[in-house]
Amino acid sequence: MTSVSLSERTAATLERDFAGRIRLTARAGRNMSVQLTLVVLVVLTFVTFARMGYGTVDLMEAARQALADFGAMMLQPALDPPLGAGHFTWATVAESMLITIAVTALCTVISAIVSFFLALAASENLSSSAVSNVVKGIVAIIRSIPTILWVLVFTVAIGLGSEAAVLGISFHSIAYLTKSYSESFEEIDEGVIEALRASGAGFWQIVFQAIVPATITKLLSWTFIRLEINFTNAVAVGAFAGAGGIGFQLYQAGSRYYNLHEVGVIVYACLIAAFVLEYVSVQLRRRYILQD
Repeated sequence: MTSVSLSERTAATLERDFAGRIRLTARAGRNMSVQLTLVVLVVLTFVTFARMGYGTVDLMEAARQALADFGAMMLQPALDPPLGAGHFTWATVAESMLITIAVTALCTVISAIVSFFLALAASENLSSSAVSNVVKGIVAIIRSIPTILWVLVFTVAIGLGSEAAVLGISFHSIAYLTKSYSESFEEIDEGVIEALRASGAGFWQIVFQAIVPATITKLLSWTFIRLEINFTNAVAVGAFAGAGGIGFQLYQAGSRYYNLHEVGVIVYACLIAAFVLEYVSVQLRRRYILQD
């Protein structure tokens, strides 16, 4: 029996090695496909630029002017005269940034709570196959539609305002986190769940005594990632959704006042806020995740 077992193990090892060689060949083929796709895209780009009708626009002059505008925006940020025009104050910028951060935090908290319960239904090891497939299918459809389109949908449904922005961002965020959370839940050893069930543990006892302790680090990591994404979305939708915030001020400075110096200030404010959020998330990971 031992010799047969060893033979079977040897055969299985050879099959894995042989399969690995086959995968290397397939990978090389895939690499060629990627390279060919990139070459085709580059050729199409050059052909498009060559055949594009520029009218009376001097392409080189337009490029030079664009670089000059970018330099004025990034190298000469100002809110006050003589460079600025006095449309905004530092207090206005700070207040608008706080609104954007508040919308970001609200969307993330709402989506994290809702996604946790949806992920329990979407996990194959915690739910039935039918329920799991239905939930995964629905969130996949929601996730395939960009956030900005969901915001537009809610803007049409309930009108302009911060409510449409919060619902639109949260809707897509829920679909994103549901997928992430459920995949983390499905990585739990099935034996642990079966042992708890055999000992008479109920569903919520299994969730909070086995699932949550084993996946809390992953859940927090995914939540922090989504927090950063939601900040970007909150800035982007602040203007057209009527949600206000720093995105609306950026739209005003660029499209209404045409003041590149004020645009530069707002861009730098967004960059600083993004760095602060990243720093906070890194520190929280080190304190509550990496030490576990």
